[in-house]
Amino acid sequence: MDWWQAMLLGIVEGVTEYLPVSSTGHLILTQRLLGIPANQAAGAYAVCIQAGAILAVLGLYRAQVKRMLNGLLGRDRAGLALAGNIVVAFLPAAVAGLLFGSLVEECLFGLWPIIGAWFVGGLAILLVSGRRQMDRPETAAEDAGLEILNWRMALLIGAAQCLALWPGTSRSLVTILAGSLAGLSLSSAVEFSFLLGVLTLMAATGYKAMQGGWLMVQAYGWHTMLTGFFFATVSAALAVKWLVGYLNRHSLSIFGTYRIALAIFASLWAGGLLL
Repeated sequence: MDWWQAMLLGIVEGVTEYLPVSSTGHLILTQRLLGIPANQAAGAYAVCIQAGAILAVLGLYRAQVKRMLNGLLGRDRAGLALAGNIVVAFLPAAVAGLLFGSLVEECLFGLWPIIGAWFVGGLAILLVSGRRQMDRPETAAEDAGLEILNWRMALLIGAAQCLALWPGTSRSLVTILAGSLAGLSLSSAVEFSFLLGVLTLMAATGYKAMQGGWLMVQAYGWHTMLTGFFFATVSAALAVKWLVGYLNRHSLSIFGTYRIALAIFASLWAGGLLL
């Protein structure tokens, strides 16, 4: 892998990780377009550079992270409640990943399953964004913030996150939609999705690093890891700030249209109809 390929993959990871478009699907498609072989090292690389996106959110949401840490120390009841809800939401996907992770990688980490997930996810966004709460987030009630979140709502969001084991679905998509359907305002659903993503991505990155980290370093070298990590951090920070500002004025509909268009493009390319 050349340095510019590592840079490009880092940018793709950072931009798409927290947008409801599926970073895994974009990375797999980008790797195929760049001619990078589909092997264990490439799979580990695509997951491990998520560490850059994790760092970006930790920096942008450091106030919330500090509140949760103070909560764990008994200094902030609201912070403790938020931390507990994040753990509750994390558990379903953690268990499902341990039970079915190998089967998912074997059966669903191909381009055609990803194309299908892009298309179905795009339709889901367009259907759900027709709701007033999704299309007009500025009218959401003030009490629809994270303080109304309880363990049942968190468990619902966590159950939805299990769907993101299917590459192309998008962890951000299913958790944002689930949070909104559970009663959170769109901005609060996005915030919870980002914070939940920190724990989820940390677990996935650590697990994949233990499985194929050394093989990845042998294949690509440390310089490609550091390059991908750096560009993933910077691009993720920019993408998160843009998304939050965008959703203060607009719905998720544009991402539904994008996913459907991307699914059509990828299907044409995979079918050999595009050069």
